[in-house]
Amino acid sequence: MKNLLNIATAEIGVKEIPGKKSNPKILQYAKDCGFTNYTNDDSAWCSLFMNWVAHKAGLERTNKLSARSWLNVGIPLENPEPGDVVIFWRESRESWKGHVGIFTGFSPNSSRIYCLGGNQGNQVSVTAKSMDRILGYRRLRPVGRLNFTNKILKKGDTGIDVVQLQDALKQLGFNCGTSDGVFGPKTEEALKDFQATDRSLTISGVLDKPTREFMVETLKSK
Repeated sequence: MKNLLNIATAEIGVKEIPGKKSNPKILQYAKDCGFTNYTNDDSAWCSLFMNWVAHKAGLERTNKLSARSWLNVGIPLENPEPGDVVIFWRESRESWKGHVGIFTGFSPNSSRIYCLGGNQGNQVSVTAKSMDRILGYRRLRPVGRLNFTNKILKKGDTGIDVVQLQDALKQLGFNCGTSDGVFGPKTEEALKDFQATDRSLTISGVLDKPTREFMVETLKSK
């Protein structure tokens, strides 16, 4: 499955067509996501784009065109990493209006946040926004069945097997950071937190056979 950030980056430059016509690419985003009532790119499409990117990456999505709907999915965060979702208020914090994009970084003085998203200047682009407009950050979890290796995994390991472990931890609600395929301190801590939910498991931070079997069983029950 492709990385969410890579999928979104490949779309940079897709823009609205002024006037009555619409960009077929934007309408295809809507078709791919099942938004049958979206027929004109003059309508706000930041959440449409976010839904499309999440869909292509195999991650959970809102299936709604409202930007603030993204506050209802994913794992809430205080410290985002590139690829996480950031939600903003627009016009008024008390209104329903908002904007959603993909976090890419902060300005040097931490006064502004950079995000990649759709409908930013009427196109897919990276723009800077004021920090005081942020409503929250979310880390999206994979959807569908996850496959596991039979290998024992521990801190220092790397590769696709670690990515699958990280995806599983996030799907279960344990924050291990980005699914980067590097078994670091965050992954170890998240795995220990998971192991602590069952008294029969050794809280080692190592993906051993008993931990893997319990993880698969827990995922099936969700």
